[in-house]
Amino acid sequence: MANERHIRRSLSEVHGSVDTTQVNRPVWRKILSFFGPAYLVSVGYMDPGNWATDLAGGSQFGYSLIWVLLMSNLMALLLQSLSARLGIVRGRDLAQANREVYPKFINIPLYVLAEVAIAACDLAEVLGMAIGIQLLTGLPLIWGVLITVLDTFLLLLLQRLGMRKMEAFIIGLVFIIGLSFFIEILLAKPVWGEVVTGFVPRLQNDTALYIAIGIIGATVMPHNLYLHSALVQTRKIQRDPDGIKKALRLNFWDSTIALNLAFLVNAAILILAATVFFKSGRHDVAEIKTAHQLLSPLLGNAWAPRLFAIALIASGQSSTITGTLAGQIIMEGYLHLRINPVVRRLLTRMIAIIPAVLVILIKGESNMDYLLVLSQVILSLQLGFAIIPLIHFVSDKHTMGAFAIKPLTQIMAWVITAVLVYLNLRMASEQATNYFTESGHWGWKLLIITGGALFILLLLVTTIYPLVRRKKRMASALLHTGPGTIAALEVPAYKKIAVALEFSQHDSKLLAHAIGQSRPDTILELIHIVESVSATFYEQDSDDLETRKDQEQLNDYVRQLNEKGIKAEARLGFGGRATEIIRIVKENNAEMLVIGAHGHTGIMDILFGQTINTVRHGVKIPVLVVNV
Repeated sequence: MANERHIRRSLSEVHGSVDTTQVNRPVWRKILSFFGPAYLVSVGYMDPGNWATDLAGGSQFGYSLIWVLLMSNLMALLLQSLSARLGIVRGRDLAQANREVYPKFINIPLYVLAEVAIAACDLAEVLGMAIGIQLLTGLPLIWGVLITVLDTFLLLLLQRLGMRKMEAFIIGLVFIIGLSFFIEILLAKPVWGEVVTGFVPRLQNDTALYIAIGIIGATVMPHNLYLHSALVQTRKIQRDPDGIKKALRLNFWDSTIALNLAFLVNAAILILAATVFFKSGRHDVAEIKTAHQLLSPLLGNAWAPRLFAIALIASGQSSTITGTLAGQIIMEGYLHLRINPVVRRLLTRMIAIIPAVLVILIKGESNMDYLLVLSQVILSLQLGFAIIPLIHFVSDKHTMGAFAIKPLTQIMAWVITAVLVYLNLRMASEQATNYFTESGHWGWKLLIITGGALFILLLLVTTIYPLVRRKKRMASALLHTGPGTIAALEVPAYKKIAVALEFSQHDSKLLAHAIGQSRPDTILELIHIVESVSATFYEQDSDDLETRKDQEQLNDYVRQLNEKGIKAEARLGFGGRATEIIRIVKENNAEMLVIGAHGHTGIMDILFGQTINTVRHGVKIPVLVVNV
């Protein structure tokens, strides 16, 4: 339908582009049509940021920490399945759901933190890929960093080719990583009887505990939770209970297979480090470059370091594509801001490249591992702000209906969240403690203390707010008022009714309510606000594609209403939704306004986007709020 192009979709370029509903396909093809999103997610679990902890764990403690990898993988599987559930059932990604539920004073810092996490993630991937290029070709690291700008255009090309082509490309890179380490393991020849002992839970000392915290903290990435909830929406599914159940089931298997592959890659890195370094007495290997230098002399094979570098490049390349996609999802979901895809990706990449280039120019290449550690600490701090809202959303029966998660699953999810948030806070606090003991700059110390306090406060508010909102929603549903005295009634007759349209499937409902309030001589004033970047800056002078299409849509609505004998006029606004609706209503002397709200009641009706609250206080006419 024509109006569907105006609905805000997650990853709108590829939304619903993979049809899983075709009845003439063989069963195996129907099943495979669901497979793919989790593989894009899985690369975040084997990105360069994970390599350092895997190398450190294997070189210092042999095979004994493999169980930590397995435990963190099971945690990730549960959380990613919850993210996929949100996208499949509600048709919302995590950023969109946050915007709908939380008020602005929470959403703004959540958005900022999410963007910082994307930049930190991209930083790790840029550095990993640049180090891989340097190890393979000998190029200076700064050139490797600058080369990574070019893969921004690779993502644009892949999206134009279609979702399945992009998934095939990523799966190809994952295959290269897996094959490289499979060959490395064959060259290393570990004793598999000893490897199996690593699945028995044990921690030798505090250092082992610290590395275990690092492994768990670096495994679950916050951007993957945003990403997965959007990627599952690239599948067009049957929107009935059976269709949703089928999608949930097959996406769970997709996640299980993909994340287990990521586990095998991480386990292979740890096993390689344990077999090659730990057994040869090199317990100090925690840097990627050091591991690369030692592989050839210790294994006696020149191909071992090359395969290591190739796997590192493939890891960085695949991770940076998915990280940039997550950045697009976060910006569009929180801000409803759609900018040129190339500009968006270049901005994300520049934010990652600039600090890397500055550190190389000022302090040299030896500080790259410090930047990698810093990126992982930043990511770990953001994790709670992604997991906590996610659990609230998929537990809410009001929005999820029969597909809300069961109490046992909720308990498991909250326990995992508590463990991850605790471990990540502990890691961050230890880093801050080290800084306090080594630095004498009281200004920075005060900044860290203030930032830490605000961080804890935001974490508590993020956790508590949905519970308070749910309780108020239940209370408002139970509240009844007593009888009153009805005075003489004077039924108003409206000559001009303004209708704020959003160009979605809800427009018919809004128009029906407006017609219900009108008389034969009433004029319907159809209003739509163009919110593109061009419209925001140039207003009435804007002549971009979205402005032209919106004007055509309004004119088409007027034509259809006129054919039904209903008088109607079209009014296009530009920029801020609330202020433009108020302006048009006043300038055209509308006597009533019909506007849609998205299912919120009580206090959320006031807080939702501030649109309804601002409009009804900015006009002096009756406002009919239609729950769509």
